[in-house]
Amino acid sequence: MNLVVLLGRTTKDIELRYTQNSNLPVARFTLAVNRPYAKDNEERKADFFNCVAFGTTAENLAKYISKGRQILIEGHLQNNSYEKKDGTKSHSTDIIVNRFYFADSKQSGQANEQANYQAQGQQSQTATNDVDNSFFSLADDDDDLPF
Repeated sequence: MNLVVLLGRTTKDIELRYTQNSNLPVARFTLAVNRPYAKDNEERKADFFNCVAFGTTAENLAKYISKGRQILIEGHLQNNSYEKKDGTKSHSTDIIVNRFYFADSKQSGQANEQANYQAQGQQSQTATNDVDNSFFSLADDDDDLPF
């Protein structure tokens, strides 16, 4: 079984490109994931993972995720080998993202982003399958809560 689940922050805005032959959306980004421990008197370190998403997931990542946003990704590892221009072979390991979820709280200036996301989610069932809005905070009005 090849399953990867990571919680981290994007290191820069998502890079969205399209393939030449089939015009398939491809998003590439790096996810910084804090290690679960730190040595005494040392700052906690992070690991940086190269991630790739395709199709609707790639488009949604580019549209809704910016530098520094905390997201949870679900996907799998993939080894790639390719030949460089100088003729040497090189290898890389990427995380292919199947799904992602918003994992940070709503920040200032993102209220419109949430409204836009929810409006589009009602128009496109595909978008709601690829992006989960369950991490958005509730309204401050506690009158309707049963407890």
